[in-house]
Amino acid sequence: MRLPKLILTDIDGVWTDGGMYYDQTGNEWKRFSTYDGGGVRRAHENGVPVGIITCENTQIVENRARKLKVDYVFQGVHDKLEKVRTLCSEMGIGLEDVAYIGDDVGDLELLKAVGISALPSGAYIEGQLEPSYITRKKGGEGAFREFVDWIYSR
Repeated sequence: MRLPKLILTDIDGVWTDGGMYYDQTGNEWKRFSTYDGGGVRRAHENGVPVGIITCENTQIVENRARKLKVDYVFQGVHDKLEKVRTLCSEMGIGLEDVAYIGDDVGDLELLKAVGISALPSGAYIEGQLEPSYITRKKGGEGAFREFVDWIYSR
């Protein structure tokens, strides 16, 4: 396997535990692992951009991405494969140059299409494909960081 030219990630179930938390006033909360920021840094140290692609659309994700200097943020995306095809075309790379970690049915087609695919431990779709890697960490526990570390330690 060659090194990726782009690393993409889902959010809920990968950077978070997949839960959606609401308080009595309707505020939504998400818990992120600080370890995943190290994955973004390591990719950037290797000259590789990082992108988030999620069907959710929240300011929370935008804030986290801005803080970590994530290169691409695509929210409200329901056809992730088509969105990534478009991005690859704009970047002049192929799907085989992409590494992606996702955890649910909406990630399945993209996971099957990219060069390097991963699932966090306990992903909903575990058993529905053979990813390149399954992390030891669950979503929200640093699964993205572990995936990026695995990419650069091979």
